[in-house]
Amino acid sequence: METNPRYVFILRAAKSAILASVSLFCLLVVFGNVTDYWVNFDFVAHVLSMDAHIEDLDKVSTIDYRAITVPALHHAVYVLIIAVELFVAVACAIGAWRTARALRGENSAFDAAKTWGVIGLAAGILLWFTGFQVVGGEWFGMWMSAAWNGLPAADRITTFFLGALIFLSLRNDRVGD
Repeated sequence: METNPRYVFILRAAKSAILASVSLFCLLVVFGNVTDYWVNFDFVAHVLSMDAHIEDLDKVSTIDYRAITVPALHHAVYVLIIAVELFVAVACAIGAWRTARALRGENSAFDAAKTWGVIGLAAGILLWFTGFQVVGGEWFGMWMSAAWNGLPAADRITTFFLGALIFLSLRNDRVGD
């Protein structure tokens, strides 16, 4: 069955636009983390220090030995987070640019153009799922803090990035197949 070229173009453009949107989102996150360094740094410091757990849970929680209370390590982790966010922004921007340039190209050219987008989205999933949900949420017990619980936001971002990665990876953007 011949695929409608207009439909393929629209799908490809949507994939490129979504990558550009992810890049913009991450650039804004980096901008906020850099320009409002101390407020956002406090979030990381409190999660790593495990100093804001819900009082009733502190009576039964035995995981506080995992706390990292060295400020230099708080800064190192925060800078690493910002660096990964910037990497995601740049990788998705490259993916958006390359896919936009290949909108009317051959299937193999458009597939190749997706590579940086896949890398960027995967890095974002690793940051917000592995970094925030697994390490922050489970290892450091971020879920036990009423004030410093970033799990809902991390879940929202991870879900969007995963959906974007699935959409980008679908082979519904083929010309002539």
